[in-house]
Amino acid sequence: MSAPLLENPEQTQPLMEHLLELRRRLVWAVAGIGLCFVAIVPFAQQLYSFVAQPLMSVLPENTSMIATDVVAPFFVPIKVALMVAFLLALPHTLYQIWAFVAPALYQNEKRLIAPLILSSVSLFAAGMAFCYFLVFPVMFQFFAGMTPIGVSMATDIDKYLSFILTMFLAFGLTFEVPVAVVLLNRMGVVPLATLQAARPYVIVAAFVIAAIFTPPDVLSQIMLAVPMILLYELGVLVCRMGGEKSVEKSAE
Repeated sequence: MSAPLLENPEQTQPLMEHLLELRRRLVWAVAGIGLCFVAIVPFAQQLYSFVAQPLMSVLPENTSMIATDVVAPFFVPIKVALMVAFLLALPHTLYQIWAFVAPALYQNEKRLIAPLILSSVSLFAAGMAFCYFLVFPVMFQFFAGMTPIGVSMATDIDKYLSFILTMFLAFGLTFEVPVAVVLLNRMGVVPLATLQAARPYVIVAAFVIAAIFTPPDVLSQIMLAVPMILLYELGVLVCRMGGEKSVEKSAE
């Protein structure tokens, strides 16, 4: 009776190497976030005050935000510091992801990585800045003006943080639309003609997404949907300027 065939070690070794490399990259990514967090956690209270300023500026006199949970005054600023640490470490995190997948990429694909990381981080930060400096003042002023007589507008700090994190994420991802459009086109997944023909569907999808991720007021939805549509057009314009060469190369 013949002995059972042993698993080829040459087949398992690359898998183990990939897993070890993945673990190493994850450790470096988490370490980068942790280092940023340790550096900025002493300023957690100031960071929360900055984040809360758009709402605090429209609250009536002698009114402030409230904490309905005993530990909220401690943990909410810590959450803000963690959010800021994640954003500061985002370029380092994206680099670790690139370093893991780079060996499997072609040379022409590797050339796209640096502009992709730079544009992704810049656009995400621009989306958050747009939300903070333009959307929040208009939105909170509108809500304050709609408060019924006899009702005190006092928001819980934990709920406020959850709300602004959702808004930051929505606008940050919205501003990534040009990157997604250009990347899909350069990889040959979606040709330019399809991107141009999809405009009506993009407009509908933009307002549907805005209705999901923003408060139920028309103003907030417009301020998310319109930039999404314009950024989609920006991505299509970049693809048009690049022509169809990228699609042909990827097809080859």
